[in-house]
Amino acid sequence: MPGMDMKKLQKMMKNVEDIPAERVIIEGPKRIIIENPKIMKLNVMGQETFQIIGEAHEEELKESLFTDEDVHLVMEQTGKNEDEVKEALIKNEGDIAKTILELKS
Repeated sequence: MPGMDMKKLQKMMKNVEDIPAERVIIEGPKRIIIENPKIMKLNVMGQETFQIIGEAHEEELKESLFTDEDVHLVMEQTGKNEDEVKEALIKNEGDIAKTILELKS
């Protein structure tokens, strides 16, 4: 690599660790799943950095279809408990009106 100090590069490479794993899951508004990952952990000046290479795909989290406020609103309107409401909201893909009608009948 032009312009790269080879001694610094070799020193940095001593701080690299391979992390064995079958799968990596990153959870946020969407779930990113990386299958068959190659994971390298690098520690530079006390900061850990991870590089992940693999086959990635995304999944939408079912709970991200509704908020806590939605759950409480449906609970107030139907008298159902939180678990029943969440299950119905997932089934109805977050449609509050449809969930309320279903749970009231």
